[in-house]
Amino acid sequence: MAPRILSYVDAVREAADQEMARDASVIVFGLDVDDPKCIQGTTRGLLEKYGAGRVFGTPLSEDAMTGAAIGMALAGLRPIHVHIRMDFLMLAMNQLVNVAAKSRYMYGGQVKIPLVVRSMIGKSWGQGAQHSQGLYSFFMHVPGLKVVAPTTPHDAKGALIAAIRDDDPVMYVEHRILHFEKGPVPEEAYEVAPGRARVAARGGHVTLVGISHMQLECLRAREHLLSVGVEAAVIDPVWLAPLDVDTIADSVRETGRLLVVDNGWTTCGAGAEIVAQVMERVQGERDVRVRRLGFAPVTCPPTPPLEDRYYPNAQTIAAAAYELVRGPGARWEPEAPRPSAEAPFRGPF
Repeated sequence: MAPRILSYVDAVREAADQEMARDASVIVFGLDVDDPKCIQGTTRGLLEKYGAGRVFGTPLSEDAMTGAAIGMALAGLRPIHVHIRMDFLMLAMNQLVNVAAKSRYMYGGQVKIPLVVRSMIGKSWGQGAQHSQGLYSFFMHVPGLKVVAPTTPHDAKGALIAAIRDDDPVMYVEHRILHFEKGPVPEEAYEVAPGRARVAARGGHVTLVGISHMQLECLRAREHLLSVGVEAAVIDPVWLAPLDVDTIADSVRETGRLLVVDNGWTTCGAGAEIVAQVMERVQGERDVRVRRLGFAPVTCPPTPPLEDRYYPNAQTIAAAAYELVRGPGARWEPEAPRPSAEAPFRGPF
């Protein structure tokens, strides 16, 4: 039987729908979840099915509404709080870092905070400085918060179900371009558990780790590299906290080369953490070459020509991986135009 194919959007929606049907304590609320666009379609049909008591919009007040979400979780609900853009989670940092992440510890394990915070990252149609940032490394830094950035529709559904069932707060990160990816998704409910990376492709020359949307670019880069005899392993971390470093380190033990491609700035980023933890495990076992790619060290630009220079893509990833394999100074870049990863305009969210 052919696998059932869903979009990323439908996988997210189905995960919430199945968990709301299973558990009456699961609610969905936040900015425009009841808008006709339904957050790219990820909340479509939930209001009609479960009513305004369990699916409702909120004022544009991130700090106050996050405090309300934490209170709901303390009171026994399992809220899915939709913030739309990750950039504006900065307005709720005290609630997330000092309250949600720490309450279980501060109350001696007597309380739990089963809260899922959904937010989108990434470029699309020129959103620029305040609407394109991937700030998930901020949350990776904080004990008590889990962070997940699924790439495939399969993982989007399974990770959201795992996040909803988790008794700790989970930051659920969605790249807006991924919303229109399609792939096999089982109909039944299932979990993609925290702390398990996914090996998307195997190869013995270099290990590529792509975070969120950069996973797709790494897979495209792998195809370019094969044309010059370089076989790349590609790994999707899926969960950034807790992070499955062992799977990545095992691959690096084989290849001796690691390239981590991030959806954020490289300084103090997720890529830096992955490289550091891998090197702590494999140092002394063999010589290893490492490199990070991510945002250029300037503010996110709004125009396509600047974006082409700002964000990693399959060609720049392939060129960097080639140099890691062939040695410093080895220059090569794919001649074939990279496949477009851009989704058509679906704005504004």
